Amino acid sequence: MSHALDQHCAIITGASQGLGYEIAKTYLAAGANLLICARDARVLDKAFGELRQLVPAGRSIIAIPADVSQVRDATALVERALTEFGRLDVIVNNAGIAGPIGPLEELDWGLWQRTIEINLMGAVWLSRAALPHFKRMHRGKIIQLSGGGATQPTPMLSAYAASKAAVVRFVETLAQETRAWHIDVNAIAPGALDTRMLNEILAAGPTVLGQAYFEHLLQQKRSGGAPLSRGAELALFLGSAQSDGITGRLISAIWDPWDELPDRIDELDATDIYTLRRITPEDRALKWGKRK
Repeated sequence: MSHALDQHCAIITGASQGLGYEIAKTYLAAGANLLICARDARVLDKAFGELRQLVPAGRSIIAIPADVSQVRDATALVERALTEFGRLDVIVNNAGIAGPIGPLEELDWGLWQRTIEINLMGAVWLSRAALPHFKRMHRGKIIQLSGGGATQPTPMLSAYAASKAAVVRFVETLAQETRAWHIDVNAIAPGALDTRMLNEILAAGPTVLGQAYFEHLLQQKRSGGAPLSRGAELALFLGSAQSDGITGRLISAIWDPWDELPDRIDELDATDIYTLRRITPEDRALKWGKRK
């Protein structure tokens, strides 16, 4: 897939470090023109200087400090991409924060709300801004970073968990809304990564996180975590024509055979595989009867 995004234009948010930076590198190697953004202008400028050295001949990259939780910033990113490149093919909603850590009743409510604004509303605003262009073109790719916080309880990280679960249902809903325009909308679970966010959570310590969860995260840190490259490869797959028709799914970069999915689209469309759903007793082979 070395030229999978040849001449395509992509916006990648939160691209100054971690997984966003790795996705940017992967997209450049695949031939994309990039607009990258992050809130911290200093860190973004450093990343831009490094990524600029990797830009293939005939391609370009621009960097814009932006807070995608603000509708004005999100709209401006799409407008700038269209002005600069004349087209927009992919958006990768990677920007996110861990949010406040601790028991719900002890958390700073402003920080809790801020987490929802960045993790959920940032994805909503940028997707909303890109949709008119995608619909005119009758194509487009929207890729959202989610993760374990969406599929299992995450004690002491309630804002993060709630935002990531909401993002997945947003992805599923938007996928159905836009299917007629051949716009594919999917979420990625990149695996347990060793990134800045992990360090922030570990800094809360075992007293806040609980000893068992703290030890689990510490082991994740020691092992090096899931490879960033695997999440970036899945982001490339979902941004390319190879994934056309795959939409409304939460796909694990580590555990799911996503490279086989192009041959399984009919099966995928006929099931609720890789989606958030309510589990009933019958799903677990239990016969509890029905309410009378």
